Amino acid sequence: MIQPKIPQPTISFIDQYCGSYQKIFPEVRSYEAFKQIIMGILTPSKRKSLVTISKIIGLKNSQSLHNFLTQSPWTLEELRAERLKNIFNWLKEEAIDIIIDETGDPKKGNKTEYVARQYLGRLGKVDNGIVSVNIYGVKNGITSPLLFEVYKPKFRLKPGNKYQSKPQIAARLVEQLVSQGLKIRYVLADSLYGESVTNLLRVLEKLKLHFMVAIRSNHGVWMPEEEKVEQTAWHEFDRILSKGQRQKRYVCEIIFWQRNKYTYWYLTTEPETLPVNSTSYVMTNCDPIKYQDVGNIYGERTWIEYGFRQSKLELGWSEFHLTKYNDIAK
Repeated sequence: MIQPKIPQPTISFIDQYCGSYQKIFPEVRSYEAFKQIIMGILTPSKRKSLVTISKIIGLKNSQSLHNFLTQSPWTLEELRAERLKNIFNWLKEEAIDIIIDETGDPKKGNKTEYVARQYLGRLGKVDNGIVSVNIYGVKNGITSPLLFEVYKPKFRLKPGNKYQSKPQIAARLVEQLVSQGLKIRYVLADSLYGESVTNLLRVLEKLKLHFMVAIRSNHGVWMPEEEKVEQTAWHEFDRILSKGQRQKRYVCEIIFWQRNKYTYWYLTTEPETLPVNSTSYVMTNCDPIKYQDVGNIYGERTWIEYGFRQSKLELGWSEFHLTKYNDIAK
């Protein structure tokens, strides 16, 4: 009787982490490649392409890793479901904040699916690249990527694709998380999503979720012509950072005639000058809410945005040399 092949061990904590995923991979070599990629991603190397990873972990070439992503008989859906199950088990039904953001990276040429000239947050300008909408959760300062989907520009759609804006993609991903049982305390997002009342905010309200989103400083609110906009006095509060440090911040409420289901707030480091890079205009449906809570809840989004950018670069999101969407998503 032929004994089944046993996967080669790697590092104990990687073997332990990957153990729950083994059932997804019908072939031992696929499971071994999965562990090898995880091991390569966690190395301190500045580049995380398959070629670089294969050299770091001692493979002759990167072909086996490439085949793992493009030809091996496992599905993205199974991997994603197992990962979310592990995260949900860790949360133990505790409600968490989720943060919506998109990330863009430059890509040359047009062979990669859904690459187009579009705004890339990493560069801060329009350039050729690929953009994804991401949702990640935060618990006790720990960030957990939950779901993502690559944005598909209208002129790069393939047969069978249906165009969706970034806020529409985000709404669908939030609905998916809620349907799977994730308990959400607050939804946080920047102004691209905060200004999307129809495509996102109404969906969040339908799901009975609290949200706190950035909006443009020229955001308009319908009110009687004779009524005025009022601004409360500035309140100083301590912004509590990830490691417990405290920094002085300032917050005030903007009242359009009278308070309604939404409240509006300015958050800044300097109320006299309102520096562009450290001032936010925020809208929320959380009522009642304390002014210091506005600053600390929304501040979580800005901190995570910075941290996510650093980890994305560290983990090599822009390093892939694949061209098919399904392979990229894996």
